[in-house]
Amino acid sequence: MNWLILVLAGLFEIAWAIGLKYTDGFTRVWPTIGTISAMVISVGMLGVAMKTLPVGTAYAVWVGVGAVGTAILGILLFDESANFGRVISLLLIIAGIVGLKLATPT
Repeated sequence: MNWLILVLAGLFEIAWAIGLKYTDGFTRVWPTIGTISAMVISVGMLGVAMKTLPVGTAYAVWVGVGAVGTAILGILLFDESANFGRVISLLLIIAGIVGLKLATPT
């Protein structure tokens, strides 16, 4: 169950990272409220997941899910580059996340 909570925390990390783009430097009220809410939820869920998962694994997976998701949405929403090097790098991050899951005895 804590792995599911951790992945959900990573999804909220994606939400707040993308939300930052829409806050316009925290000058737009609703995007700012949404972004800050996603931050609080994300970190709160990470803390819950860390009750039983190793801190290093949990943090690395949380950051990895957030980084991959944010990069993919950057490509889709903001026309960021999807060149070969970026795609391979994202696949390597995903491989690391899967590796950490498989190597963690919980």
